[in-house]
Amino acid sequence: MHTTNPPARRKRRLGITLTLLSASVLGGLAYADSDWLQKLLPSSGTQQVQTSERSTKATGSTTKTSSRRSDDSANGNWSDTTNPFLGTNSVSSTSITTQSSSTTTTTGSFASRYALLAWNDLGMHCVDGKDYSIMSILPPYNNLHAQLIDRQYGKQVTSGVTLTYEAMRDPSGSINTSSANKTNFWQYVKALYGGAPAPNRGLNLNDPTVSNPTPSTQPAAMSYNLVQSWYEAEGLPILPYDDTLTSSGYNKNYYPMVKVVAKNSSGTVLATTQTVLPVSDEMTCISCHASNSNKDAAKPPVRGWANYSADPEKDWKKNVLRLHDDKHANDPVYQAALLKLQPVASGGLAQRADQGTPTLCASCHGSNALASPGFTVTANGQSVKISALTSAMHRMHGQVKDPLKQVALDSIGNRDSCYQCHPGSVTKCLRGAMSETPGLDCQSCHGNMGAVGKASRVGWLQQPNCQSCHHDGKRETTAVTDVTTGALRVVTDARFATNANTPKTGFSLFRFSVGHGKNQCEACHGSTHAEYSSKNQTWANSHDNDLLQSKAIQGYAGTITECTVCHAKVPLTKNGGPHGMHTIGQSWVDAHGDMVESGGASSCTACHGSDYRGSPLSQVKIAKTFTHDSKAYTLAAGTKVGCYNCHNGPKGD
Repeated sequence: MHTTNPPARRKRRLGITLTLLSASVLGGLAYADSDWLQKLLPSSGTQQVQTSERSTKATGSTTKTSSRRSDDSANGNWSDTTNPFLGTNSVSSTSITTQSSSTTTTTGSFASRYALLAWNDLGMHCVDGKDYSIMSILPPYNNLHAQLIDRQYGKQVTSGVTLTYEAMRDPSGSINTSSANKTNFWQYVKALYGGAPAPNRGLNLNDPTVSNPTPSTQPAAMSYNLVQSWYEAEGLPILPYDDTLTSSGYNKNYYPMVKVVAKNSSGTVLATTQTVLPVSDEMTCISCHASNSNKDAAKPPVRGWANYSADPEKDWKKNVLRLHDDKHANDPVYQAALLKLQPVASGGLAQRADQGTPTLCASCHGSNALASPGFTVTANGQSVKISALTSAMHRMHGQVKDPLKQVALDSIGNRDSCYQCHPGSVTKCLRGAMSETPGLDCQSCHGNMGAVGKASRVGWLQQPNCQSCHHDGKRETTAVTDVTTGALRVVTDARFATNANTPKTGFSLFRFSVGHGKNQCEACHGSTHAEYSSKNQTWANSHDNDLLQSKAIQGYAGTITECTVCHAKVPLTKNGGPHGMHTIGQSWVDAHGDMVESGGASSCTACHGSDYRGSPLSQVKIAKTFTHDSKAYTLAAGTKVGCYNCHNGPKGD
């Protein structure tokens, strides 16, 4: 192989200098796949140890197998005395072993030998807000994942180390170290979810025997998941309210930060990183269901508006239950479901709440997000499966008029329809790299509300995939071919594809997919809906907390593309990098001529374009300077790299 080439030979070679791959990716929003539903269902009293997709874990070099419940709940038969999420066992405050807040200073070569990547699995987790006394859609629940890389070998470290997480201040000084004093969730968690985690400890859909704490100043342990090859802390009960208390309540921060620390068995810090645990309380029905508001969208309940002026959050929730009772007053299926609840709600959900028992929507309506199968009841001599929560919510509300535009939500083709309920105008659930694409909205990938609400759709698992937009050197702006059905574009190019049958046969989710070096796709690209963007290189507000990790680990915001993040000595390869890409940097500039001559130029077009003038996939994110034939070439940020940057096309200088 040559490192320098005679001009005559060099003219015959393709002059491609480098690529910085920056493909955006789509993914699913699930907390759990349908196999996991069985883990948390009630048993007759004993627990069976089984192996499943996420049941095997290890902390350091110690491996454990999680317990799993067994019953006939697949047929919708819940126990009348237990809840399907956590059973009846209380979780003590000693379920998680924490380490001392004192840390050992990083010393020697450890500071540069290891790289630590951490991420939240979803771009935004939602909570019901401060009040859980009336009803609940979702509990406080965040997931933190991490992978530790030994840069000397370019391999993951999976044993012999401990990883911990703790709260940290963001650049504005905001820090969030407690949740129990900011919500009444722990007062009602038993009635809603059947478990009794201690204050500031959370539910756990993966392993109900482990209750992880809210990030605080005390480091808390993460465990190693052998199946997913990541360190994890699941079910972190964090809220969008930081520790600063004002006359109007706690300050809001939808992007609280945590620090993750990796230590060896001697307590020496190997690496640290920082990431965000996004959480929003904008999942609200107040626009249409507040008392005396928007009478076109929500007529007053038969009992009248709640008019609970003491607490606007309780007010709209009371109204929702009243309207729900009204809508199904003469429905025998609804009446059968009310009698299946514990305690029974023969007088309706609103009355039951007034008597002190809140309602969990997923009790009756199945939700993969909460590992709930929903109710199957007998009415008029027939067995009836109650519709899934995502189907019921989207199908019905698709015909509701936007309170401002007075147009059916299903007819609105932009984020305004989704942001009526999903977070939102402030939180910006969709805020990653794709959010900057003109014309790209929620419907571009998910279809309209009618498509999302189809009874046949498997909610939280049947989601868009990466390859529907990223294929054959293209970046499409729509993943669906029909917005009314939500049908995804089907392609054969798998270069940017999610992993097939992940996490379960028939589904393919970005947030569970792995790529180069068996690293999680989210570790380098950022989490679903919040993929790392290179747009904001300067921190301006808490919305930019998403980008702090990528800035710290590679020097600029955006997808982790620098080989040196994980490799102390970068291997020279023409197709062994992420998504089949070549090495980037000066070493590739020096050797690319020989590489292209030996392998041909056809594979280059996937990223550099069919005309070899570059594409968004070969775009540099920050200004870089390289030398070629003793001449320096400076590429400005945003340059789409191709043969013409340094050569007169692919066949000459």
